[in-house]
Amino acid sequence: MGSAVSAAVVAGESLGGSLLDPKSLLATFGPIGVFVVVFAETGLLIGFFLPGDSLLFTAGVLAATGAGSAVHVSLPAVLVAAALGAVTGAQTGFLIGRRGGGALLARSGNRYLHEGIARGSVLLTRYGYGKAVVLARFVPVVRTVLNPLVGVAGMPAGQFARWQVLGGLLWTAGVTAAGYLLGASVPDVDTYLLPIIAVVVLLSLSPLLVEVVRSRRAKRERA
Repeated sequence: MGSAVSAAVVAGESLGGSLLDPKSLLATFGPIGVFVVVFAETGLLIGFFLPGDSLLFTAGVLAATGAGSAVHVSLPAVLVAAALGAVTGAQTGFLIGRRGGGALLARSGNRYLHEGIARGSVLLTRYGYGKAVVLARFVPVVRTVLNPLVGVAGMPAGQFARWQVLGGLLWTAGVTAAGYLLGASVPDVDTYLLPIIAVVVLLSLSPLLVEVVRSRRAKRERA
């Protein structure tokens, strides 16, 4: 019994590590892992912590490094999996919001989700439904909460579907293509994945940080 429990714990830790480490996730699950992570991050509130940007970028790099590398994935398969995950995930999040997601958002005690909701509300106020849905794709946490948020706000379903498909395709194809171009142009770039991923994460968080600084500055000015 003890050995079974230990094996379960090790397996759980391995799965958790795979979900948070893009290279490990791709080595273990391939394009299916891309679909699951992108779907969960964009469709389920519990997926806000998942590494969508770094996963897509890493997949692009590894797709360009050739079949002889330690981890190799097919670029077309990654693009299809990512696009399907982004589109179906966003639609799921929207339906959750439409069918009573307001209470779910209000009950959430996670401060990152609350900050994402605040940033999403700023996007909606500044750009309106359509542009906000597209721009949210490029901001971690915000892309998780905005879909149910606009569902609660009553955005027309047809309008949401058009904008979220556009945003999903731009995000998944753009980030993956950026990784692919880097992998194709820089020899042995996959050996420097950790620092590159760190830069990608910082860049993806920069819009959120800018909004936080603006919000605090505005509060000081009002005070």
